[in-house]
Amino acid sequence: MMSQYQADHSRFVSRLTRSTLALILAGGQGSRLYELTRWRAKPAVYFGGKLRIIDFPLSNCINSGVRRIGVLTQYKAHSLIRHLVRGWTGFQAQQREFIEILPASQRTGGEWYQGTADAVYQNLDIIRTHAPEQVLILAGDHVYKMDYGPLLAWHAEHEADMTVCCMPVPLAEAAGQLGVMTVDESGRIIGFEEKPENPTPIPGDPDNCMASMGNYVFNTSFLYEQTIKDADTPGSDRDFGKNIIPSAIDKYRVYAFPFQGTETDEEPYWRDVGTLDAFWEANQELVSVNPQLDLYDRNWPIYTAQVQLPGAKFVFDQPGRRGEAVNSIVSAGCIISGGSVRQSLLFSNCRVHSHAEVEGSVILPSCDIGRGVRLRNVIMDRGSKIPEGTEIGFDPEADRGRGFRITPGGRTLVTPDMMGQSLHYTR
Repeated sequence: MMSQYQADHSRFVSRLTRSTLALILAGGQGSRLYELTRWRAKPAVYFGGKLRIIDFPLSNCINSGVRRIGVLTQYKAHSLIRHLVRGWTGFQAQQREFIEILPASQRTGGEWYQGTADAVYQNLDIIRTHAPEQVLILAGDHVYKMDYGPLLAWHAEHEADMTVCCMPVPLAEAAGQLGVMTVDESGRIIGFEEKPENPTPIPGDPDNCMASMGNYVFNTSFLYEQTIKDADTPGSDRDFGKNIIPSAIDKYRVYAFPFQGTETDEEPYWRDVGTLDAFWEANQELVSVNPQLDLYDRNWPIYTAQVQLPGAKFVFDQPGRRGEAVNSIVSAGCIISGGSVRQSLLFSNCRVHSHAEVEGSVILPSCDIGRGVRLRNVIMDRGSKIPEGTEIGFDPEADRGRGFRITPGGRTLVTPDMMGQSLHYTR
């Protein structure tokens, strides 16, 4: 039976989530993913067999009870907006539930979004129309499962002006990539470095630092005050990490919230997937028997646009010509026709022809892998068609000579443009 404290706390969190507006920053280019984000924003990149990265913060909001959401878009947002329209429009306006797409539209002047803080500043008039008590600002390009209720409760219970969600990260991973915080025994932030090359380690833990996840809670009035002040400051980068947090920690109540997963997670899961190797590795983790990120968790589902497709099909059962997949994720619409797939992810509508071998690869939607093709440790972008008999991933120098990108970790990126099969015509 639920105790009175639990019931009261549950109602407290429920009230907080209902009075919160979430803003998802989804305008990032993701330049370290190179050609994978040449024609799409990083939040629109495919992940996990049938999802896109943006589905994770959106699903976290819905599962947490935060159902007033704005998605701020900018860089090459067509596929992202199309995905949002197709998969995320089933909200009830009469229940004050919505997802609004907030593209960069020069609302306050002649500039596009100049930084994370400026993206919010340019939409202050829209935020005011919703009159939230607090604003939850989320990065739209990370893969993780998180209940935002405890974060909002922490913010309220500490009477914070601003709360930064954080987690321990190895120094080498944070260096030059993530904001790093120093906190006192109460959790109050007393120091902040934006993407330092030599991060300050956690006291007593020399191998890790306390890194920002790019998720923040603001009291709404404080958000107005700080973004307006930043917009009026000459030379500012208009960025939460570079400008807002460093200027606020000495004068205001800015706290760090230790990241917690959902009730069903053994430990919190969070991945940046900001490089091709990180993207490949995070996808490969999912094909293990018990991955840390459980996409089959019915208590915390990850929602997405559901395309109507037939089930995956495996055909032919002859020696040397057997349609099979082992330790792999194969999505709807795929046909494995006498080929072999191992330790790989096939997204929707892929075709693997006879005698083809796919190993350790991430194959995005609508790819065609010809007869006798051999692929190893490949990332294949949507719509790529590999001719019969081609081998990729076995000779890095040969692959590089054919125009493919070889990552520092030895994986090979293949796109339609690299194959001379351009899907994007600019002239």
